[in-house]
Amino acid sequence: MIRAAVPADAPGIAAIWNAAIRDTTITFNPTEKPVAEVAALIPGDDSFLVAAEAGQVIGFARYFQFRGGLGYLHSIEHTIMLAPAAHGRGIGRALMDRLCAHAAAAGKHMIYAGVSGENAAGIAFHTAIGFETMAVLPESGRKFDRWIDLVLMQKRL
Repeated sequence: MIRAAVPADAPGIAAIWNAAIRDTTITFNPTEKPVAEVAALIPGDDSFLVAAEAGQVIGFARYFQFRGGLGYLHSIEHTIMLAPAAHGRGIGRALMDRLCAHAAAAGKHMIYAGVSGENAAGIAFHTAIGFETMAVLPESGRKFDRWIDLVLMQKRL
């Protein structure tokens, strides 16, 4: 089931996010997110969604303004992460379909994805759902003592 995230989902969201922070380069952030910080990000609308199964959060997606200032009001960036058991089941696509529908209804025009150059599956996923690669920013992130490219992708809503 896909639904709007609520603060009670924060522990499940944090578990997925923190595993990615600890163990992968899909995010360049090296610092785990406290549950309270995750809860504070949840606005209670469809700009932050969870996929839940048997009462457990198995994935989440959210969007937020791409850059500060009124000139960027209609451009958003997103984050999507799934628990390993949710991969390959269409859950990511369903989350993104609903997230993009909400964003379009809210008057957003463009959605961006910043994908680690080491995340071939993430690049393939975004390509499959209609994102185009706009730029590769060489060595713009650093994690696990190495430089990592950032692939900037976009989709017109």
